[in-house]
Amino acid sequence: MGATIRIGIAGYGNLGRGVQAAIAKNPDMELVGVFTRRDPATLSLSGGASAFHMDELARHTDDIDVLILCGGSKTDLPEQGPLLASQFNTVDSFDTHAKIPEHFAAVDAPATAAGKTALISAGWDPGMFSINRVYGEALVPDGQTYTFWGRGLSQGHSDAIRRVPGVAAGVQYTIPSTEAIAKVRAGERPTLSTREKHVRECFVVLEDGANAENVRESIVTMEHYFDQYDTTVNFIDAATLASEHSSMPHGGFVFRSGNTTDEHAQVIEYSLTLGSNPEFTSSVLVAYARAVHKMNQAGQVGAKTVFDVAPGLLSPRSPEQLRAEEL
Repeated sequence: MGATIRIGIAGYGNLGRGVQAAIAKNPDMELVGVFTRRDPATLSLSGGASAFHMDELARHTDDIDVLILCGGSKTDLPEQGPLLASQFNTVDSFDTHAKIPEHFAAVDAPATAAGKTALISAGWDPGMFSINRVYGEALVPDGQTYTFWGRGLSQGHSDAIRRVPGVAAGVQYTIPSTEAIAKVRAGERPTLSTREKHVRECFVVLEDGANAENVRESIVTMEHYFDQYDTTVNFIDAATLASEHSSMPHGGFVFRSGNTTDEHAQVIEYSLTLGSNPEFTSSVLVAYARAVHKMNQAGQVGAKTVFDVAPGLLSPRSPEQLRAEEL
């Protein structure tokens, strides 16, 4: 094993805490520190980890091999991604699918100019699901790809509804159609609209004096998040949110259904059942941080996605070990 990879965490919400836990399970990594916009003294960090204010990041450029960005996709990452990619090798989990090309371009220019490697949109979707969509389409070109999410709590969509004026707190669940999944699994290759595959359900705590109908309308018409889905908004109190909606399960399926000849149908299925959405996403970010470190050392700079990363780069094992033990 080579030198320990030094990791910094930018942001300490659910994702940042998950990254800290994941680093502890990877012996080839060490946590340099957590960087937060809050008062660092207010953070309760396990394992003697150090906390710093985000403004101190520039002083640690020589101490950090890879900085993992743990902010939200709606407002944090579009600003932080390009800025921090000019100073550090980075990994982020930007998950607004429609805006990924725009985010890639915004990060690529500063990273390339600085000789840094910046991997965007890592996680499970975008991320692991994206890879399996590409595999399926390449292996079974005569076919159809289907992606189903849930039932589970979506971090990105929950973050988006919490930013709606009048919302004090809230979560969003994505719920797939069991009927649609059964048809795909049976190889029927149905034509499904966005609305036929999923519904979205929100549980929202209003701020004092907020207009419920205005909040509901802002959520269900939100572009890229809710406007293409049948969305239900339930208004609840803070106690109910805490008691009934504090865990963060998720998961889903990617299918490729097609034919290699007229006689033979082929169905590829990749699925995830996640007890904690943020902890699994964090584990993916940490694995890709290892790959980013290796890629930067090899001179591969600029913005990257999961499509640019060879699977072996994710592993702490050497290519020789992987050939002997996994191939």
